Amino acid sequence: MTALSALLRKTPGEALREYFDRPEIGLPTDFDWTVSEEHLPGPLKGAIEDMSRRQHDRILNDAERVTGLADEPGQAALYSVAEDPAYLDGLANPHARALWMFINAQDHFRHAEEVRFTEDQRRGRMWAGYMTEPGHDVQRDGAARHAFVSAIKEFSGAAHAHVDIFDRVRTTHEGDERDLVQVTIYREGRPDDLLRFDENGALVRQAYRPVFEAAVTYEPANGGIEVIANDKLTRVEMVKAAVTHLLGIEFKENRLPLRCYDLSVLLTPYDFPVDPEDGIEGVEVRELRLMPIDDSSRRVTLENMARAGGTIWSMAEEMFEDRTPLRDGFVITRAKLAVRLAKRPGGDRRRTLTLAITWPHGCNLKDRTATEQLIGEKYLRRWGILVDDLQLFED
Repeated sequence: MTALSALLRKTPGEALREYFDRPEIGLPTDFDWTVSEEHLPGPLKGAIEDMSRRQHDRILNDAERVTGLADEPGQAALYSVAEDPAYLDGLANPHARALWMFINAQDHFRHAEEVRFTEDQRRGRMWAGYMTEPGHDVQRDGAARHAFVSAIKEFSGAAHAHVDIFDRVRTTHEGDERDLVQVTIYREGRPDDLLRFDENGALVRQAYRPVFEAAVTYEPANGGIEVIANDKLTRVEMVKAAVTHLLGIEFKENRLPLRCYDLSVLLTPYDFPVDPEDGIEGVEVRELRLMPIDDSSRRVTLENMARAGGTIWSMAEEMFEDRTPLRDGFVITRAKLAVRLAKRPGGDRRRTLTLAITWPHGCNLKDRTATEQLIGEKYLRRWGILVDDLQLFED
């Protein structure tokens, strides 16, 4: 289902009318809104197809942005910046909440998009964390902003930069809310070009300068400061500029460790203990990729399909006997776990969540649903797979 189809089918008619009735959208004034909600998507699609290409593209882009905040992580981002979360609670569904904020609180909607970007990239390759002094106010006056932006321009060579500074909350996996201040930075990149079609349909090249997004968050309660940016040097410089010009204190490079995954527990059969209330019916290891300790240029992959029966360990013993790579001399560099989840209330089938984990820092927990957060934060650590990184790995 495309973003536009999802928006038209899942958004209440009253909310759709609030969006399409705006003069800048260009929907014909004689559009028949008396059509039932069930049958409304068809006429709306027809009306959109009759619009100019510019209007049509605008609606498609708006639909992408709104539906991008209609899933669980997007809703968490909306609530994290909402001035009145109780009002959002009163709206019909996630699409209605996202569309309402898109129309009525555009700055907050953009901040929610920035929160989504930050949380999606958190603890990944673009992330770094530091500890600094707690209890400071993030300065937002013109002088502090100017000094911060000037520092960004100086180290990056960007001619233009824009900064958003706003309050938000982050909900922990235990359900607690922590107050944060987020600083989102947009900076201009080096010249580039792209192919496009001009008004006559001719293929031409158009010069442009890309815009790069980055973010810094500060948690006053504990002094934690985190940064999301493309490369290590940028991350260091952005945190340094934020600490110096927005917090007004001396920057000390006190790094937090990266999240690290240790797959050695999977070299031998493992039972994966879980709590019954979490609705996990079983865990299977479907794939292991191994590397000889003394030869990093070679890999061995073991795969036990869902219908194969047995376990990946019994399969390895059966096929390789005493030459199985699960014995001494190999390390596991990647694993795929199939987590069987109980049916949702009212659901008609069971679900399987596949976790792909790569040593030392990789895991595919990017969609960040509640279940994925539970697995990632609670069980991977309990199973001894998610561990504290005692040695900082450089980029």
